Amino acid sequence: MATLDTLAARGSERRFFAGLVALIAATVLLGFARSYYLRPVLAPPPVLAQRALTPLIHVHAALFTGWIALLIAQTRLVAARRVDLHRRLGLLGAALAALMMVSGTLTALHGALRGVAPGGGDPRRFLVMPLFSLLLFAALFVAALRARGTPQTHKRLMLLATIALLPPALARYVILHLGFGPPVVLALSILFVVPLVVWDLRTLGRLHPATLWGGLLAVGSMPLRLAIGFTAGWLAFADWAVGLVR
Repeated sequence: MATLDTLAARGSERRFFAGLVALIAATVLLGFARSYYLRPVLAPPPVLAQRALTPLIHVHAALFTGWIALLIAQTRLVAARRVDLHRRLGLLGAALAALMMVSGTLTALHGALRGVAPGGGDPRRFLVMPLFSLLLFAALFVAALRARGTPQTHKRLMLLATIALLPPALARYVILHLGFGPPVVLALSILFVVPLVVWDLRTLGRLHPATLWGGLLAVGSMPLRLAIGFTAGWLAFADWAVGLVR
């Protein structure tokens, strides 16, 4: 039988992870409020006002919003001890993640084709940002699936995979409203890993391996993508990739 201390610890853990998921959801809502979710009632930023919302963008938005909704639902199911339903919905999550990779890649390539880049930069260089976010998401998601029999590892990797998707939402606010560039966006996305680090140190006295290695992968990819985006090899790849959707 669980002791009162154990039950209290489980309650604190559920509240922590639910709170972090809520913070992620709020960030997505804030980032895309004017440019998408509330566009019918709020004027979008001037740089986006002339860009039409294509069917691909609507599909892309539905899939990625569905991922956040599924993450919230999965967190609530675990809190309610409905692990059986949580596992069944995991099959939906796997299918959804695969569709997100396709829609995310196509949306990024079409964005580069339309010349989407902050501050009038080269859209081919900027393409490295969304594509690397998708690659990082895929790597962490697959790792989370493989660790689904180990809940503590699984939940951390799922959170880190979702955090990997935050740069576009952060960019909508940080770049378009505050005027900062991509390096600031990446730095802010790294900050979402900090609560998980603090939680581990407080409750475990050390970093959980999933937090350590997943966090290092997430943090290490940030400067890497900036460096790769300025290489001739990346520009050649971007030209080839964008040419596929012309």
